[in-house]
Amino acid sequence: MYNDILSHLPYKSSFLFVDNITLLTEDKVIGDYTLKEDAFFYEDHFPGNPVTPGVIVTEIMAQIGLVVLGIYLVGLSPGEFAVTPGNKWMPLLASTDVAFYKMVLPGEKVTVISTKQYFRFGKLKCRIEMHDAAGEPIAKGVFSGFVRPSGPGIAGAKQI
Repeated sequence: MYNDILSHLPYKSSFLFVDNITLLTEDKVIGDYTLKEDAFFYEDHFPGNPVTPGVIVTEIMAQIGLVVLGIYLVGLSPGEFAVTPGNKWMPLLASTDVAFYKMVLPGEKVTVISTKQYFRFGKLKCRIEMHDAAGEPIAKGVFSGFVRPSGPGIAGAKQI
């Protein structure tokens, strides 16, 4: 139902960490991702005992919780650029503060829940949580950043 926004994410398949968006409102997004067992980062992290790197956990949280919500909010903003096919969006992460509670293993499905704290002057700040399939917390944090239009067809686009 909300997955049409995924076509606006600026990532290629090996670095796209969003499978499904199940809720998307002006204040909240919920989405999920299943980690691929053959993902490039498992070969060397750690050989024989693969674990998802914390930076990938953080990236999953940012893609679902900040970038998806940011693109949605920019599309709702009066006078801003419409979220239409072909628009390219550039996420700019400003800050993160993440606490990790457990490991994420290959093949595991995670759910990300993001609640907007504020969106003003083009900056979005969210409280983001990641849970495993049993609902146990994996990581929690506060993320902030910007989403701005870029690329062909956005000549003279202003940074938001």
